[in-house]
Amino acid sequence: MAQPLIELRDLKKVYPVPGGEVVALGGVSLKIEKGEIYGIIGMSGAGKSTLIRCINRLDTPTDGQILIDGENILALRGKELIRMRRRVSMIFQQFNLLMQKTVARNVRYPLEIAGVPKAQANQRVMELLKIVGLEDKADAYPAQLSGGQKQRVAIARALASDPEVLLCDEATSALDPMTTQSILALLKDINERLGITVVVITHEMAVIRQICTRVAILDGGHIAEEGSVDEVFVHTRSAAGKRLFGILPENEDEDRPPVPALRIVFDGGMENQPVIADLVKQCDVEVNILSANIRRLNDKPYGQMLIEMPRDDAARRKIVEFLNAKGLTVKEVWPQ
Repeated sequence: MAQPLIELRDLKKVYPVPGGEVVALGGVSLKIEKGEIYGIIGMSGAGKSTLIRCINRLDTPTDGQILIDGENILALRGKELIRMRRRVSMIFQQFNLLMQKTVARNVRYPLEIAGVPKAQANQRVMELLKIVGLEDKADAYPAQLSGGQKQRVAIARALASDPEVLLCDEATSALDPMTTQSILALLKDINERLGITVVVITHEMAVIRQICTRVAILDGGHIAEEGSVDEVFVHTRSAAGKRLFGILPENEDEDRPPVPALRIVFDGGMENQPVIADLVKQCDVEVNILSANIRRLNDKPYGQMLIEMPRDDAARRKIVEFLNAKGLTVKEVWPQ
């Protein structure tokens, strides 16, 4: 099996406070493969920002290892640490732009620090601004830009050092929904076009659903659950995951219908198929939908639907057989 690009081994971070200590990370282990978009999700205080700050060495773990391409970056010092930070760039929630510098100067800043000749740096800046769709804003100042444009400048600046990894710390939290969609689309394009591994830290389930391939759920400084987005979304096991992702109710007793019903679970395999319409037509039955919670993940439907159970046993069997033949999970649910 290929070596992961990033591997965390039993990572711990403890902050001393008056009268004791706060455990921000209690032993986090995970692997991130080269070229994927990996999501780390959790509620406020779960340890997400501490984790990402440790990965790029803005913060130093109390214990554990962080390996990039098999190299323990916690042992790096001086020029080696600077070299590592060029490989691992970061964008932030609040953009962190230099307000007194133009867009072009903001993007060029890392190149100036690295000593890149001015003509070469200027050419690279225009290439980066084209990637993020801001070629016409090179001479503008951050105050003249929208929030989405500021984040695009921050992304261009993060790409200036040709990184292998792009860390995104709540990068869309300050943006409106439409702008969030465009930034996520840009990150996905960068991942596919440039082959950059993207690590997304967020508390928003929609962000994970839209662009991530795998996800870890962080809860109280520990990994509560980890796996492919499809698997974690549909078959959530942990309490934290059920709060964030779960299709099925965390406590099914709290979701009992008023009448006998059939719960249909859509697990992503029925894209572009009018299942209920086909059910009504082919089985010649009436369907009363009691509730539905259907979302789209990677253009596939995921969720659950409760339909009233027919009183006629033959009709019930016909419905269940039809849905099972379609590959759907069907379960009888009874009132309390």
